[in-house]
Amino acid sequence: MLSGRLVASLVSMAGRVCLSRGSAGAGTVGPVEAAIRAKLEQALSPEVLELRNESGGHAVPPGSETHFRVAVVSSRFEGLSPLQRHRLVHDALSEELAGPVHALAIQARTPAQWRENPQLDTSPPCLGGDKKTRGTP
Repeated sequence: MLSGRLVASLVSMAGRVCLSRGSAGAGTVGPVEAAIRAKLEQALSPEVLELRNESGGHAVPPGSETHFRVAVVSSRFEGLSPLQRHRLVHDALSEELAGPVHALAIQARTPAQWRENPQLDTSPPCLGGDKKTRGTP
């Protein structure tokens, strides 16, 4: 039987493999995802860049590129506040954020911070913006 720690480690590694293959592990990378990756690589020279297209978990048409989660690990973040780090990411992706990207969750870490916790966070399930599903009138 596998221990909880080993299972968590294997799940984490499997998630990274999927991320390296493209959108939600589907084996394809869309044009928006490719542009995000290229612009962040150019602007921040990251040591680690993990990008996940989370659009499939939202109320959007299949194949959409509207919701993303990114982990960017760069020495450029040394000495910067989280807000300053996010501004660097937003500056690099201003065109995408003004157009096709509706939501971008950002984890902007220094290499030392990433070594302490090398995992891309997960987003909560989308409720479709309908408050009735949350028990709110």
